[in-house]
Amino acid sequence: MDLSTSSDNSYRTVYRVSQDHPCLPGHFPGHPLVPGVLVLERVAQALRDWRNQRLARLREAKFLAPLHPEEVAELELMDRSGQVRFELRRNGKVLARGVIEGEA
Repeated sequence: MDLSTSSDNSYRTVYRVSQDHPCLPGHFPGHPLVPGVLVLERVAQALRDWRNQRLARLREAKFLAPLHPEEVAELELMDRSGQVRFELRRNGKVLARGVIEGEA
């Protein structure tokens, strides 16, 4: 599942990580969680899709709650005064947030 919308100031995408993703078996066996690096990979992909930029710097990242396989999450990138902020939410609850920089 990948549904995306964008404007000049924001980009939203909805996605889920399949329970058979190769990174999950060793990440808390019996209680799999989506690793933060996989979330950040999705943030980087969203930046490429939105602005055709690569992720050059992760200025700040905070992981507030876990994302489990098969859960649907919404990722939003927002331009706020020249800074690109991201938030990952599930049912309105913020799971992760941060600030990134991109470059061509």
